[in-house]
Parts: sequence; structure tokens; C-alpha cells
Amino acid sequence: MSISLAITSAAALLAANTSIIQDGPTVETTDLGDGLYMLSTGIAGNLAVLAGDDGVVMIDDQLPNTGSLIEGAVVEISGTGAPRFIVNTHWHGDHTGGNAHFASQGTTVAAHHNIRTRLEAAEDAWTQDPAVLPILTFGDDLTFHMNGQTVEVVHVPHAHTDGDAIVYFRESDVIHTGDIMFSGLYPFIDISAGGTVEGYISAMERIAEMAGDETRIIPGHGPLSTRAEVEASIAMLREAQFRVATLVEGGADLDAVRQAEPLADLHETWNWGFITTDRMVQTLYNAATGGERSFE
Repeated sequence: MSISLAITSAAALLAANTSIIQDGPTVETTDLGDGLYMLSTGIAGNLAVLAGDDGVVMIDDQLPNTGSLIEGAVVEISGTGAPRFIVNTHWHGDHTGGNAHFASQGTTVAAHHNIRTRLEAAEDAWTQDPAVLPILTFGDDLTFHMNGQTVEVVHVPHAHTDGDAIVYFRESDVIHTGDIMFSGLYPFIDISAGGTVEGYISAMERIAEMAGDETRIIPGHGPLSTRAEVEASIAMLREAQFRVATLVEGGADLDAVRQAEPLADLHETWNWGFITTDRMVQTLYNAATGGERSFE
């Protein structure tokens, strides 16, 4: 899968069991206390906003054409305009598409080194604006000390992509997972961008280790969640991986694996518009056989 196609595929999330942006999306704001909010539109990745006297730090910024919508929600929360900082959890366009909109207003965008590298190499029209590129990059971790919060940004390697980060608001005990969690849904593991099934599971396990019984978890997609939902996703993906890998070890090719319907009993619970059961099977097959893309 090319870089351009990978962004297009990620952007397809906006059409998966949601309204199309032309229909007029709105922002649902959930107050988590301590100046921290979860923002959702249903058409792209969930956001976190921490507001206070030190300014706003926002996690992710949705699509290229949702900048004004998200800005309006930030103004309602904080009374100010653009965030002081934005952290990208990975490079896909439904999480970084607003970079240029906010950077043009003075926001500093921070991200893992690989996010900048992949955006630089991307071919989509919206990525050609230099303001899309994060101007602050990090390797393993980055910490913000703002508004009475310790905001810990931690890189997790070769998970959803090769540039993922999870974000922990320590004092509020809230974790933003980026796309390391699709709550109650099959995950998108972008093999073409350095993602791996094992790395994805390891990253989810790290989130589960960080979380306590009272920890609130903002997934990349889906509703506000808890450690129990993370553990359910881990169990599902491990079982699905085992089933497909067993068929592959027995000599089955992709057509044979599909015909065996190894995830049939998971379909009703985990299938959704973007990562269908068939696409999850393909992803797991390609991961087991060294394929270079997630699905057709």
C-alpha cells in the first residue's frame, strides 16, 4: 500500500458507520474534569483537550476540512483560539489533517520523528502544505507540564504504524490511546506504515498495565472506555491472530483462510464499516505471511 493510499484508507474512516462531513458534523464534548475534555465528531479520531491558564494542549486534530469545527469547540471550552500545542498520535490524515489549520495560527505541533517523515513523503494534496509537518519531534517520549497536569507522551513501536504514541494525563488518570485502540471494533493495523500485529498487541498491553480500575481511556475511535475494554480487545486480537496463524501454518493460502471463516463468531461484535471481518482476516493473514499491505 502506498503512502498516498494509506492516508486515503485512513480517511475512509469518516465514511464508516458515520455521517459524511458534508452533512454537517458536530462536536460532542465530554467534560472529564480538571480542565480535560474528550472531543468526538464520529467522522475521525477522538481528541483530548487540556485547557487552563497555561494554554491548551490538544491530542490530534482530525481531518483537513474540520479545522474550523474543532477550533470552535476549543474556543467554547477555553475561551481562547488555537491550542498552544498539538500532539499527533500517528500520521494518518484523520488525526493530523488539521495540523496546517492550527499551525497557521501559531500552534506548535509535536509528533514522533516517523510521523514527520511519513507526512513529508506523502503525496495527497493536503500534505503538500509545509505547515502540515510537526516542527517538534521526539523519539521515545515527551512530557508537558501544563495546567497542573503531567502529560506524558510515550512512543510505542511498530503497533498501528511505526510512529504511534499514547498519552497519559497523570493527575487526571486519563489515557489517550491514539489508534492503539478501536474500542469494541476490529483495529486497523497499517502494515504498509510499519504496523505489526504483535506490536499492536504489545502496545495495548502497555496501556492495560498503565491503567487502573478507575482510569478513563479515550480510544482513537469509539466511546470513552476503561481497562476492561482494552483487555477485551487484547483477548479478541490474540485469539483472532492464533486462529489465522494456525490455518497458515497448516498450508492454507488466503482464499482457503477466507473460506474457513475463522472469525465468524467474532463478526457480530467486532465487525464495522472500515475494518470488516474480511479485512481483519486479510490483515492477520498478511501479517503471518510477511505481506506488505493490510488488505486489498
